[in-house]
Amino acid sequence: MSRLDSFIARLLAQRAILNHIREDMVLPGAGAVLEIGLGNGRTYDHIREIFPGRRIIAFDRAVGSHPKSTPDAGDLVLGEISQTLKAVAGLQVAFAHADIGTAYPEVDAETKRWLPQALADALASGGIVASGLPLDHADLAPLPVPEGIDPRRYYLYRRR
Repeated sequence: MSRLDSFIARLLAQRAILNHIREDMVLPGAGAVLEIGLGNGRTYDHIREIFPGRRIIAFDRAVGSHPKSTPDAGDLVLGEISQTLKAVAGLQVAFAHADIGTAYPEVDAETKRWLPQALADALASGGIVASGLPLDHADLAPLPVPEGIDPRRYYLYRRR
């Protein structure tokens, strides 16, 4: 598969996962939503549209998003995500979307060492995670992805 086709498949899977969570899953309470890896802000913009009324906190190393898709300063956390994500431990997050895979095995292996614990620490019981990387943690129960999505493309978990 070409890199262009892979990119398109990833975005189609991402949108399908996000819409599946909105339409078919129950999120706990009124907890915040985390967008881990703001990037250009397109996914943040979609999350803002499908979860109106929820606080959305975005994390990235630096602002690279379009001004219309950039959170207000109070909901934008900049810096090394492995460190800044610790700030939301115990926040009782309802949903977290993490799209910070790089396709470089050594970099992604390091991310998979700290990301599962950081998400488990932030999520409320019953909270949902959608991730582009597999997450191995005893408190994160794997969930099936919607039909038509390659289960190696995107991963879903519920906080026990």
